[in-house]
Amino acid sequence: MFWKISILNLKLTRIFLSFFEEVVYNEHVFVIRKNGKQRKYKEVNTVDYKNIYNQWLENPYFDEQIKEELKSIQEDEKEIKERFYMDLEFGTAGLRGIIGAGTNRMNIYVVRRATQGLANYILKVGKQSQGVAIAYDSRHMSPEFAKEAALCLAANGIKAYMFESLRPTPELSFAVRHLGCAAGINITASHNPPEYNGYKVYWEDGAQITPPHDTGIMSEVKAISDWETVKTVEQKAAEEKGLFEVIGKEIDDAYMEELKKQVIHMDSIKEEGKNLKIVYSPLHGTGNIPARRILKELGFENVYVVKEQELPDGDFPTVSYPNPEAAEAFELGLKLAKEVDADLVLATDPDADRLGVRVKDKNGEYHDLTGNMSGCLLANYEIGQKKRLNGGLPEDGALIKTIVTTNLADAIAKGYGVKLIEVLTGFKFIGQQILGFEESGNGSYLFGFEESYGCLIGTYARDKDAIVATMALCEAAAYYKTQGKTLWDAMIDMYEEFGYYKDDIQAVTLKGIEGLEKIQKIMDTLRMNPPAEFAGHKVVSVRDYKKDTITDLASGEVKPTGLPASNVLYYDLTDDAWVCVRPSGTEPKVKFYYGVKGTSLADAEEQSRNMGKAVLSMVDSMM
Repeated sequence: MFWKISILNLKLTRIFLSFFEEVVYNEHVFVIRKNGKQRKYKEVNTVDYKNIYNQWLENPYFDEQIKEELKSIQEDEKEIKERFYMDLEFGTAGLRGIIGAGTNRMNIYVVRRATQGLANYILKVGKQSQGVAIAYDSRHMSPEFAKEAALCLAANGIKAYMFESLRPTPELSFAVRHLGCAAGINITASHNPPEYNGYKVYWEDGAQITPPHDTGIMSEVKAISDWETVKTVEQKAAEEKGLFEVIGKEIDDAYMEELKKQVIHMDSIKEEGKNLKIVYSPLHGTGNIPARRILKELGFENVYVVKEQELPDGDFPTVSYPNPEAAEAFELGLKLAKEVDADLVLATDPDADRLGVRVKDKNGEYHDLTGNMSGCLLANYEIGQKKRLNGGLPEDGALIKTIVTTNLADAIAKGYGVKLIEVLTGFKFIGQQILGFEESGNGSYLFGFEESYGCLIGTYARDKDAIVATMALCEAAAYYKTQGKTLWDAMIDMYEEFGYYKDDIQAVTLKGIEGLEKIQKIMDTLRMNPPAEFAGHKVVSVRDYKKDTITDLASGEVKPTGLPASNVLYYDLTDDAWVCVRPSGTEPKVKFYYGVKGTSLADAEEQSRNMGKAVLSMVDSMM
């Protein structure tokens, strides 16, 4: 079987194919192999992005609003090409792209096509009777995209459970499990800029899709070449057939009850919850109602919401982009915190799966906690308190982190005598581990997190949850307050016990077709010519997750990584330092993660600055 590739996109296609395990190109045919499977792609001469543009203008299937938008760019050849030179790629979690008309944009037709592929897969595996849960965030077109997905499913005889209004990502993950659905869809682009939206797909365990379901769904989506074969139905007809149901309060209440089950020290909340001062911002997203509700119901009486960022707004007017990693996201929150003398400042991203944190020390200074720092603070609290209160931890207890997450997690796991499990970047792989524990009966999930500000406490959901993280950090603050300590004191105590680790990231943005080529050039250069050292730290071993190899540079010994193939390079360095390089899966960036261990906090910060300079210098030399 041959899959067609245009000469127009040949250069880009070669870059895309480089992410596979093996590629052979001979006489205009690509043969690629991944996960033991082989597929052939034939280069053809017939695809013309301008023809596809004209087809969208002329075909009565596409609505007049879309056509008017396309007419407005008819003199802009570059814009036409950007919108039609390829289909918006349905990747291993779904879609993400700029909202607009075109095959390479997020619009109702691209959403319908993706949903038809999902429906075809659900029908193929015989799970249509279970239905699909659908949620959406505060972004432009999110309600419309969610409804289009629901009606496409209904037209295929699959019941859609659609939330009545915006909800956080973790509640969608919970809803899939609670309702016994075959899958879930969440319309969100997480923390991307306002012009973006996305389409995440979850499987019945509540985690984002992993093999074999991801490749199975992708194949079904790619097989749809005729837009007019995609099914849809009017909402009234779907409701009459019992294939469209609006959900809300019952799921909200059940979700809240699961969150409350994760509380360890209700006694501390009763003692100090009324005294703790908390500033919270939903950054114009979905976290406002659930975060405030759980804190109020538990007894936190002094919660101050940043008014300018309280209400949902897809323009995210107070920030350039709604990312709780960014300092600008906290400007208004810190201003309010100083006015009310808050103990901590919290901000969730638009779909409320990631949490940013600032904590006040005894001198009144606010400290930024990175995702690595807040994740480790919670891991130490959750695991440590469970050990103390339960008289020990399960023998098969496990702390799970991604490969780009701090080595402080390894030290914490070792300190508590629990297993440390590393997975590829993406919280779905943490969810996959939890499912494996359940299916095998071996392994007890204690905590899981990733450096990108996301964690999960408990197993009621299978995606990172900023609502439970908000609750748990406030609980921890109340607990440490009963001991006369701040969260910053607890952070310093943890450093002194496990080591002064400092981690950071440098992201290089490279947009467009040329950007993809540059990103691949960086990866190819590093793969062919591994660095010998970074900032004075010698490279001890190189992990190439694309080739599934770990190479010891001293002995030359090569062993497998034990993880699925992924275009990631990881360098283990002397003195417990490390550097990892990977192209972003959701943004036009190549990311350089790194970590060091110092003799003090100041020493670790100095080493980290030097490492960041060395990384950027290396990138400059390759560009």
